[in-house]
This record gives sequence, C-alpha cells and structure tokens, in this order.
Amino acid sequence: MRIAPTVTITEEQARQLQAWARGRSVEVRLAQRAQMILLAAQGMTDQGIAAELKVGRRTPARWRQRFLEQGPVGIERDAPRPGRKRQISAAKVRAVIAKTTREVPANSTHWSTRTMAAAVGISEASVRRIWHANGLKPHLLKTFKVSNDKRFAKKLDDIVGLYLNPPEHALVLCCDEKSQI
Repeated sequence: MRIAPTVTITEEQARQLQAWARGRSVEVRLAQRAQMILLAAQGMTDQGIAAELKVGRRTPARWRQRFLEQGPVGIERDAPRPGRKRQISAAKVRAVIAKTTREVPANSTHWSTRTMAAAVGISEASVRRIWHANGLKPHLLKTFKVSNDKRFAKKLDDIVGLYLNPPEHALVLCCDEKSQI
C-alpha cells in the first residue's frame, strides 16, 4: 500500500485555500481542489478525501502531488495538454496564403473557399480556418481610384503639404467629392 506524502501548509496558504474553498465566484473545480488540499493538510488519506468529496480515487492524489510541487499555483489551472496534431502542414498553409494574396482564379474576380480548396487540395473548412486565422478576406476588394491628371502628383504634394504645415492663422478645410451624388 502506498502512503501519500504529508501536506503542510503555511497560514497564508491556508487563508488562500479557505477563500477558494468557500468562494462563491470561484470555479467549482478550484474550490474542490482547495478542499482536497485542506483535508490532506488535516491528515486525511486520499481514499478518505475521495469518499468525502465524491470524486475519483486518483483525483486527490493528483492534486496533492501538484500542490506539493508547485504550491497553490499548481491547483489553479489544469496542466497543459498536447492537443490534436496538425493535419495540414505549415508549407500548405503558406501556400494557401500566398495563393490567396498573390493570385486570382481563372474566370473569377476573387477566391472563394470552394475554389481555393479545389486548387490546393484541402477541405473548404480548412481554407476558411486559415483565412480567418490570418485575417484574409478575399471577397472584400479594396481599391483606390487614382486621377488621370498629369499634374496629380504635384497637386497631391501641395495638398498634403497644406495639411502637414498650414500657414500661420489659417484654417484648412477638406471637402470630399462624391461622384455618385
């Protein structure tokens, strides 16, 4: 039979654990973990704690060990988990981004998730996730109309210069022309 290590806590740790155990705005998991550590500090066995709190028999042992290793910080959060492995390689993601930003599909003005998925060989949902993660919105076209005036650059410099360095005691106003109105 394995004997659980003894848990000793300081007064400050005891206050923190009691606040978590009784707190109404604390996650239930954290309150339960704090109760486990408080009971372990009173000398209860892991089996006794599991029976009293109605949890699995390994749970008190896990949190006792985490508390002994890391202190109160160790019971605040779950340990990080590895998660699922990526199905799409980083090279494929870069290819989707490059194709989206640098190429235009044949017979169309912009990429859709379906046309990109067919072109690259991944699912439509994967294309959508890649675009979302990188802030790509190929359906939104941003254009800027440049004047055909031969002296446009000189006029632009004059206007921008006025905004950046207006004459003394002068008021600079801007009126925008709307061609549709």
